[in-house]
Amino acid sequence: MNEQNHVIHKDGQVSTDKVDNAIEKIAPEEREQILQNFDAFKGYLGKRIAMGESIGLGEEQMAKIAEKVADYLAAREEPRNREEKLLQELWNVGKEEERHMLAHMLVRLAQGSTPNH
Repeated sequence: MNEQNHVIHKDGQVSTDKVDNAIEKIAPEEREQILQNFDAFKGYLGKRIAMGESIGLGEEQMAKIAEKVADYLAAREEPRNREEKLLQELWNVGKEEERHMLAHMLVRLAQGSTPNH
């Protein structure tokens, strides 16, 4: 697969317009497993954030990706637990600036769920 299809390029550039496609490429069974349990969801995000950090992405770049992921989940996935339901409700009532701040908080929350932080 060529680099044009990736969200994050080798040079550190981020293509947030590719987030939906990247999520849709996750097998439905794997997506269900990730979303079924909030700790599994945080762990999955934490691993992806650690990977982003390892290639030099900053919090702002990761928050922009998190915004796109949250937009996708709010529009296309039903919450599987109370935590996801709360996040979806907050996302849906938030204005653009509030959603951006919530994305930053999600990045920090997920960073705390990885052993390195």
